[in-house]
Amino acid sequence: MRTGRPSFSLIAAFCALLSTVGLPGLHFAKEKIPAVSPDDLTLRLFQLLDNSYGGKLSEFYFIGDTYNDPKIPDKELQHVFKAEYEKGRTFGRFRLSVRSLDKLTAGQLKDYTPKQIYEFGEQDVEKFTKTDPGPFGKTGDLYLLATPDGPLATAPITDEARKEYETYVAQWLLPALEKK
Repeated sequence: MRTGRPSFSLIAAFCALLSTVGLPGLHFAKEKIPAVSPDDLTLRLFQLLDNSYGGKLSEFYFIGDTYNDPKIPDKELQHVFKAEYEKGRTFGRFRLSVRSLDKLTAGQLKDYTPKQIYEFGEQDVEKFTKTDPGPFGKTGDLYLLATPDGPLATAPITDEARKEYETYVAQWLLPALEKK
């Protein structure tokens, strides 16, 4: 009398078939990650942070460049930055927040810490998020830009955004980290 259960030989035949043919759904194409140049800016940054900072950088503030206000060309502004890095983070391993203030005087630079100066700025004008080494704009990267109303919003990663990221990291962040 049959109980409705498959026989042992039927199960064995099915397992043999699977081991020979395999399950089509279990064969996944592995995404090939292109090799990153050893000269890549983000790779150099990540290596420095991993080797000299133990893979973690919490709220590192630094002062950047001065530039002319696009709305009022005679007015000078200054960039102030906050960098954060967490090696173990899956998304957004590195974040760089940018604020803009009136050009700082020598006295202000002497009297206030970079953190205090950053906080004077009240809100970010740009934010760059990098997940993996390579040029800015790869999968996992995010660029936020202040809207005319003020809050940050996702923006396309343009050549100009890439150039800003590279400038901020190469000219301001790496030298500040290496000096510390």
